[in-house]
Amino acid sequence: MKFKPYPDTPTHLSRRRFVQGLACAGIVTAADAMLPRSLLAAARPSLGSGAMPVLKGTEFSLSIGESIVNYTGVARPAITVNNSLPSPVLRWKEGDTVNLRVSNDLPVGSIHGDHTSIHWHGIILPANMDGVPGLSFDGIARGESYHYRFEVNQSGTYWYHSHSGYQEQGGLYGPIIIDPIKPHPFSFDREHIVFLSDWTDMDPAQLMRRLKKRSDYDNYSKRTVADFFRDVERDGLGYTVDDRKAWGKMRMTPTDLSDVNANTYTYLMNGCTTLANWNGTFVPGEKVLLRFINGSAMTYFDVRIPGLKMTVVAADGQYVHPVSVDEFRIAAAETFDVLVEPSGQDAFTVFAQDSGRTGYVAGTLAVRPGLRAPIPELDPRPLLSMADMGHDHDMSGGDHSMHGAPVEPAAPAAAGTSEHAGHAMGAMAGMVSHPASETNNPLVDMQTMSPTHKLDDPGIGLRGNDREVLTYSQLKSLFEDPDGREPSREIELHLTGHMEKFAWSFNGVKFAQAEPLRLNYGERVRIVLVNDTMMSHPIHLHGLWSDVEDADGNFMVRKHTVDMPPGSKRSYRVRADALGRWAYHCHLFYHMESGMFREVRVEESA
Repeated sequence: MKFKPYPDTPTHLSRRRFVQGLACAGIVTAADAMLPRSLLAAARPSLGSGAMPVLKGTEFSLSIGESIVNYTGVARPAITVNNSLPSPVLRWKEGDTVNLRVSNDLPVGSIHGDHTSIHWHGIILPANMDGVPGLSFDGIARGESYHYRFEVNQSGTYWYHSHSGYQEQGGLYGPIIIDPIKPHPFSFDREHIVFLSDWTDMDPAQLMRRLKKRSDYDNYSKRTVADFFRDVERDGLGYTVDDRKAWGKMRMTPTDLSDVNANTYTYLMNGCTTLANWNGTFVPGEKVLLRFINGSAMTYFDVRIPGLKMTVVAADGQYVHPVSVDEFRIAAAETFDVLVEPSGQDAFTVFAQDSGRTGYVAGTLAVRPGLRAPIPELDPRPLLSMADMGHDHDMSGGDHSMHGAPVEPAAPAAAGTSEHAGHAMGAMAGMVSHPASETNNPLVDMQTMSPTHKLDDPGIGLRGNDREVLTYSQLKSLFEDPDGREPSREIELHLTGHMEKFAWSFNGVKFAQAEPLRLNYGERVRIVLVNDTMMSHPIHLHGLWSDVEDADGNFMVRKHTVDMPPGSKRSYRVRADALGRWAYHCHLFYHMESGMFREVRVEESA
């Protein structure tokens, strides 16, 4: 579907710099920005390397402005840093104090607004340096600047993005690489950043309005009458009818895995489309460190490099015991560092398909720029099952979500429960308790009745695919529990939502009506999350580490973003060692904007 240009786009072309996505974010002329992508790709193949600008040291000047990009053959305004999309790589050194002077140079009338900000995702710093307007920071007005200054007390792979309006979706995101004081616990000969993102030609605010009106707009794969008769032949009439009734009660479909997908998005790798073909070079026999960052707004990517094993050595910037895999799922906002040893052929495809199998982005590891290896086909379309949403304990029969194995339909509603939650609770309500704020709540359309940790589960669409797929249970930090204390109290939060209304929240309470979560400075708490929705949610707590526990409550891995699959229950410990007001939210951008956001206040105890 084609959309009209953003307001005022033609009149702004002569006074803005240009970014051409088909040339991997190279700066080109206004005329080039309007060329069809096939002509531009043919005319400028040398720009396909996708090298991002790198800024090093302790002093940084970052100008936030607007540039024109062309990823689909139509020019669109993006919000950029120093005229780059993605924004420049920031290379810091552990132990240094960095000074980042960020100026707001957005033009008057920009669709991206008149205020801006930068949040340093996963970086531990003072609250007034965190960059979330409305908490400990007012934002940066047009024509003004803000001086971020903080000591870097960690190392690894991170990223940064705007926390103002729809700017993160509009292009304001970039990598952060922090070199350690001590040597890495592994060796490598060269490294490449692989920054994944999703771009839309729509005005992001318009996309939000569409989601509120038609949340299933991108769900092109709903089951048909032909699917019904196929299922009857395979599973029998009785089961098939009960299955359809159960899904009807839930007002959802088993094909609704992502709110926005490749039917709207163009997926990018280091600012390059698949056509532009990002290239990372290697010499056969080298060990190559690949720093994967999911800087997308709404997309889970499943990543593999056909022909190569990947050894995961860090998650969210923190070292883990090495794990050798063929594939991993990376949620929005997560980062993974992997080692590969390419040899035996001149080129390998870096392949990232979305979790709903609607599209992909691919680049190439090669002995010289410009090569390309075969690109695999998309995997089969996954289907959600009742078990995936915590409505059935039976997960023993392989991947129900992909192969459609029979599961029991949901239980009928019980008296006194929400009209839309009856299928999830009913007679099974004793299996999990739910906050009273969810009962009879018009913004809650389902509740899980038997959530599990799902730490050993590779994820919907990844089970039984004959590849070794990373699971959360395999992520073990190289260090012991950094705090060592048992939590003094427990906070349980339920991830809630209503698919048709596109309303998302914690405990059925949207941010605007929610009280802050209050932590006493220095205390250790356990946060338990229960996903009562059919969607996955990557949950990010600003300013504090999340020490994820295994199913027995033992420390497992330190992260800044914790993925929560449908029907899951996961816990992590938090040490409240940073005073101030902090954001806590789902990192699916439009879920956060729709209400799945809380404020966390760390305060001195009375």
